[in-house]
Amino acid sequence: MNRPSEPTLPLSDRGLAYGDGLFETVLVRDGTPLLWSEHLARLLKGCRVLDLPPPRTEALASALAGAGPGLGVLKLVYTRGSGGRGYAPPASSDPRLEAIWSSFAPDQQRWAAGVRVRRCRLRLARQPVLAGIKHLARLENVLARSEWRGPAIAEGLLEDDRGQLVEATAMNVFFLARGAEQVSTPPLDQCGVAGTLRAALLEQGAVVEAPLLADELSSCEAVWLGNSVQGVWPVARLDDSEGQPQHGWELNDVHRAFQHRAHRLLGYAGAD
Repeated sequence: MNRPSEPTLPLSDRGLAYGDGLFETVLVRDGTPLLWSEHLARLLKGCRVLDLPPPRTEALASALAGAGPGLGVLKLVYTRGSGGRGYAPPASSDPRLEAIWSSFAPDQQRWAAGVRVRRCRLRLARQPVLAGIKHLARLENVLARSEWRGPAIAEGLLEDDRGQLVEATAMNVFFLARGAEQVSTPPLDQCGVAGTLRAALLEQGAVVEAPLLADELSSCEAVWLGNSVQGVWPVARLDDSEGQPQHGWELNDVHRAFQHRAHRLLGYAGAD
């Protein structure tokens, strides 16, 4: 398994040159990967979309075996490898699987106090072929994340060219619309990354898919951000794309109930 200090991808690798590949970021506790079936399902879906042969079972097992003790994050990077001419992929791929392990501690202050988020100026392009998968070409996320500096703002919310809310730069969005009885999450059939925590919550029936215009966020009773590494952050304040306050929420039992349900899937304690 390759460590951050031991890069092995050659300049000819198509993942490096074109973003021709996939990645997964897996929370691992004492050698056990959390939500592994969801991660594997998304990885295999990405392979089908990109017409990549799936990674060998023994290679994945070896990567997981290299995870250290305690709580950490295992990043898996799977590329088409080298070859082909220009954008044209080789007739027969020889994919590469790289794995990087790092220890991790979630931000429990953000669990407890909630977070401040802002709307991003960047709009996500709609591309249903790539929607949902976690491919390596993430320049939209990089540009969106560069719109602010400093820790005061925890995340940026992304919408598409129609103003439909899609996701945050590195997390999925969940919301309770005014008068609704169930938590919703935006559909990701046009763009965005279908997170594994989101997938598990959908499978449980804890959330449903429902569209929401970004302009309607302020009318929601509660908003959360979540992913399979950080857990769930309740949103306490929403800023516009210029950093001006747009709306605030007092955290209550509704926020905590959803947070606790999601955290059980990750083995995280509550945030009472």
